[in-house]
Amino acid sequence: MDSFSVSIAAGITAKKARLFYALKVAVFFGFFQAFMPLIGWMVGGFARNIITNIDHWIAFFLLSGIGAKMISQSFKEKEKGVINFLDNKTLLMLAVATSIDALVVGISFEFIKTPVLTSIIIIGVVTLVLCIFGFLFGGKLGSFVKKRIEILGGLALIGIGLKILLEHLL
Repeated sequence: MDSFSVSIAAGITAKKARLFYALKVAVFFGFFQAFMPLIGWMVGGFARNIITNIDHWIAFFLLSGIGAKMISQSFKEKEKGVINFLDNKTLLMLAVATSIDALVVGISFEFIKTPVLTSIIIIGVVTLVLCIFGFLFGGKLGSFVKKRIEILGGLALIGIGLKILLEHLL
């Protein structure tokens, strides 16, 4: 759902919410949501304590940093200030930030003897489909809310980061 929410924010800020861009965003998120549990499964219990102690902080700082940058840049000159969600580096950071907790899920696969291949395929496909719809929905939403859309997107990213952090701390 975090990837879905970020996909909506990406669609909101995109100049044109085309299917190609929706697929690009969805592939990044779908891949990492599927790949991270696989890594977690392979690592098993070895790094479990380390990862569970910091994953929420990493996600919080990455998402909040990008969100704060979006908000600050929204007050700058239009073409220079917009964060490009379709940039590969930005997508990579967002995909990692929203899928770090999936690493921990993968660690649990080892203990509950879950069929890993089936699970990661389902996770990846569901994320991919949700992110396509989220991006396209965000594109429609963005056409209605033109003023300071970067602020809304930035607040959404900060909110998602805060949600991840609070879920782990409380």
